[in-house]
Amino acid sequence: MKPLLTPFLAFLLLVNLSCSGNKERDNIKLVMKQVANWQMENFTYKTEGNLHDYGIDAWTNGVLYLGIFDWAEATGDTLGHKWLMSIGTENNWTIPANFANYPKYSLYHADELCVAQFYLSMYGKYKQPEMLASVRQRADWIMHNPADSSMSYRNKQQWVWCDALFMAPPVYAQLSDITGNTAYLDFMHENFLKTYHHLYDKEANLFYRDDSYLGKTEANGEKIFWGRGNGWVLAGIINILKQIPADSHYRPYYTSLFVELAARLSKLQNADGFWHASLLDPASYPSPETSATALITYGLAYGVNNKLLNSSYIPTIKKAWEALLTAIDTNGKLGYVQPIGADPKKVTREMTAVYGTGAFLMAGVEMLKLLE
Repeated sequence: MKPLLTPFLAFLLLVNLSCSGNKERDNIKLVMKQVANWQMENFTYKTEGNLHDYGIDAWTNGVLYLGIFDWAEATGDTLGHKWLMSIGTENNWTIPANFANYPKYSLYHADELCVAQFYLSMYGKYKQPEMLASVRQRADWIMHNPADSSMSYRNKQQWVWCDALFMAPPVYAQLSDITGNTAYLDFMHENFLKTYHHLYDKEANLFYRDDSYLGKTEANGEKIFWGRGNGWVLAGIINILKQIPADSHYRPYYTSLFVELAARLSKLQNADGFWHASLLDPASYPSPETSATALITYGLAYGVNNKLLNSSYIPTIKKAWEALLTAIDTNGKLGYVQPIGADPKKVTREMTAVYGTGAFLMAGVEMLKLLE
């Protein structure tokens, strides 16, 4: 394996989280800008073929847009806002349509709603009606056209895989906050609970990826729980909590689940600071995995920043952030990002993906707040 530490990051780590607060924040802003700029300069998308994963409004890119938005808001970088505006305008602020490859379920598919979180964030800033219209139209259609109720992993009309809890539920929470219509929140909670009861293991305090993993075990005999899948859930809960009112009767449920999942995940951090692809059998997946690590770091840091978690989590968060820094090349490219797919593939330093960058930027914003 190539050394994880590059010269640029070695310098950053010399002035890491033990130096003065101002210098710390400057270092975090520097590396975030480098990562964001590299990704924007190297951004591409498909206009035919697998648009579900690679189209301009694909879930993969939706996560990147969220990270760019959070970074631009936190640092005041106008380039990020301008870039995002160009992306939304180019796509006419629309939700993915009924792709030919997914005719039976794509209108319900949770992944297709992920980009809506970016649209609604931009609507909150700019109040342009077109940023809201397509999202509201799709959400209303889903709510008024009952989906196939089967919770089998084959039925993508329901949120039958744990990643879906990041992709779709925050959209309904945002819509409820924007419009004042609590029906969106009711719908979100009802469907979140279906996934929770179907995929959450109350003994392990972790989520299965989907029901095809129930009863299966890793090489070491442990149950199979993916790092990024549980990272998606933790981050998704945060994005819900950001939207629902402090006095909402739903809030205690999400707060409690967040604390429970965060406590479990914090204990599963590896000695190298990363969370690996498999949470309970990291030896079978020894490579670092930055997308899972960034999502979990984002969740834990938000928890401390908002007093959902106490300060005992800070060493875990710092260790994770320093680990993430070692996976960034001198040009700003984030490596060791697990490819798309249900099962983890071999992860190498050369592997990157837009959702990894988005998650890293979201984590970086919470690191800035942690220093305050």
